[in-house]
Amino acid sequence: MAVYELSAPLSDADARKLRSGDIVYLSGTIYTARDAAHKKLNDMLDAGDKLPIDLQGAVIYYVGPTPPPPGYVIGSAGPTTSYRMDSFAPRLHSLGAKGSIGKGIRNDAVKKSLKDYGAVYFGATGGAGALLSVCIREAEVVAFPEMGPEALRRLRVERLPLLVINDSVGGELYVQPDLKAAGL
Repeated sequence: MAVYELSAPLSDADARKLRSGDIVYLSGTIYTARDAAHKKLNDMLDAGDKLPIDLQGAVIYYVGPTPPPPGYVIGSAGPTTSYRMDSFAPRLHSLGAKGSIGKGIRNDAVKKSLKDYGAVYFGATGGAGALLSVCIREAEVVAFPEMGPEALRRLRVERLPLLVINDSVGGELYVQPDLKAAGL
């Protein structure tokens, strides 16, 4: 396990050096998108339309933040379950996205695309959305405002604490060791 301070967008080298179990404090620009926004992005790609964000090195946070309380840029911003984006993630990886942030396991197609395109899946602590939101310094809706909390947002984050769950070489933090074989 290693600890890294990285900036988004992620470079190919940064994404490829990470291993499952590593701790990352991520700063820079990331985007929010849940399943409805992913579908719209996919539909835009199918239609040949230009996307409202640059996917090169992009990190996409699977979150639908709550409205900001007075004096804050965003409300609670905890991760949502990632498997709902699994049918879209490989395509986004193929177009340059280098990371995603959520909670829960990913399917085999996503794990393969992480290896094929040198990307990484980060876990953020579920149930800690209010705490995670203090790492978000700016939030701006950049597409799909009609979707409310599920709109596509650009966030500027500082030291967002993440764990590498799946890496670009096939490592997976959620795989449990064989405790019986270990004598436990």
